[in-house]
Amino acid sequence: MVYVPLEQLIIQCPSLYKLVLGASDRANELNEGMEPLIKTNAKKVTTTTLEEIAAGKVKISAGSGKKSRKKEG
Repeated sequence: MVYVPLEQLIIQCPSLYKLVLGASDRANELNEGMEPLIKTNAKKVTTTTLEEIAAGKVKISAGSGKKSRKKEG
């Protein structure tokens, strides 16, 4: 099991709420088939996502999180 220290994640994104939303979005992208940005031994997309954030490969922006879309028609 891979351990990603919370301290490394907080450096990249000081808001835990935004960190969780951004990590969720990235994990969904990996789950849908996007390639990881780092080499890892992790077997789960959530662990890979946290490693990417800790390494600074994924930036959590202020507008992270899914945005609702209005249906047209």
